[in-house]
Amino acid sequence: MSGTRQGGDHPTPDEMAEAFEARAHSRDLTIGVIGMGYVGLPLAEGFIGKGFKVLAFDPDETKITALQDGRSYIKHISDARVAAMGATGRLEATADEACLARADALLMCVPTPLNVHREPDLSFVADCAAMIARHLRRGQLVVLESTTYPGTSEELIRPILEAATGLKSGIDFAIAYSPEREDPGNIDFGATTIPKVVGADTDAERRMAIAVYAPLTKVVPVSDLKTAEAVKLTENIFRLVNIALVNELKVVFESMDIDIWEVIDAAKTKPFGYMPFYPGPGLGGHCIAIDPFYLTWKARAHGEATRFIELAGDVVAALPRRVVEAVAESLSSRQGKAVNGARILVAGLAYKKNVDDMRESPSLHVIRLLRERGAQVDYYDPHIPVAPDNGEHPEVAGMVSIGWDEAVLATYDCAVICTDHDLVDYATLTRLVPLVVDTRNAVGRLAPDFADQVRKA
Repeated sequence: MSGTRQGGDHPTPDEMAEAFEARAHSRDLTIGVIGMGYVGLPLAEGFIGKGFKVLAFDPDETKITALQDGRSYIKHISDARVAAMGATGRLEATADEACLARADALLMCVPTPLNVHREPDLSFVADCAAMIARHLRRGQLVVLESTTYPGTSEELIRPILEAATGLKSGIDFAIAYSPEREDPGNIDFGATTIPKVVGADTDAERRMAIAVYAPLTKVVPVSDLKTAEAVKLTENIFRLVNIALVNELKVVFESMDIDIWEVIDAAKTKPFGYMPFYPGPGLGGHCIAIDPFYLTWKARAHGEATRFIELAGDVVAALPRRVVEAVAESLSSRQGKAVNGARILVAGLAYKKNVDDMRESPSLHVIRLLRERGAQVDYYDPHIPVAPDNGEHPEVAGMVSIGWDEAVLATYDCAVICTDHDLVDYATLTRLVPLVVDTRNAVGRLAPDFADQVRKA
């Protein structure tokens, strides 16, 4: 990014960055957040709280209407928080893409799923970039926050923006990458307390990105786009591998009549060199269940193998089936019943505790596998009264959570605890249901009184 003026009266890249930095310092920038979901909404809230104007864009009119009315559509974000955003007068929620031209920074918070072949599906990113290109102007900053493989910003986003506009990144506008690190439902860390990694290919572009995020939280600059893209994958692969490891250890220790939960509780007292990870019914959410396979796909293009990552993926992919096997074995050995025809309650549909996010939830696979064996399956989740249709598990879409009623609970042959929500009374559940398969140690943390009817799985 040269400091030489590029013809006409257009500012040089350094001048563009300097003016951008000054406006960021005085909170005179409009921050455009594209995609008002689990990442975009908290991000918008953070910027508004720091005094910036926010243009909140989403093509889903129901979300926009909710934001305009001061209502939340995400369980762990209250209506009061959304109303407070609107009360500042600094929130503009819109589904009109033409409004994107008014934003100074455009932060892309869009899905990056896998396709049916477990290859990256970047259609949302490409469509979003094409939409931005229709309204891109000089001096704007475009930042991808969605997790992806190293090279996405350079190989996909930059060509789309430049080809459609004739503008040049690093000269007329800026591109950066800053991976989202949102942890839905985490009350200890959020958009203003989690450091933001920022990468760009030129100094001036990096300065512009830092200027946007520095008022929000601590910024960790890295040398280029690819490095920043690699950071988030590294974080998620670290978690995938360790979760796979602890689930494998659980099986080994179980064969030796050793409680993995007791082992972890003791091991984590070591003040260095150990970090606790916990077994469960599988992986859910976007980050760990999907993101590592973006790197395995990209690695193949470079002739490299990722055997360790793929092995970890195989281990965790098998976990829901292992849970169902535990249900079948326990029903047979403890009650003399088969899965076929049994009434089974899945406790928890969300992929993690205390949220309403069921993306990639292992509970969905457990329900499908139990039904394939002929079980009558219901679910209870205080955070998800009705299972939405996400297009991936149509057999679950529209299912309604049972009401918490003791007479109803007592009709089930088995309950499978897949999510350990704080709002669930596990003591009552275990008292009323003759067999509980506990994948989260939710009952084990309460008391040893239920040993005869609880199977840890």
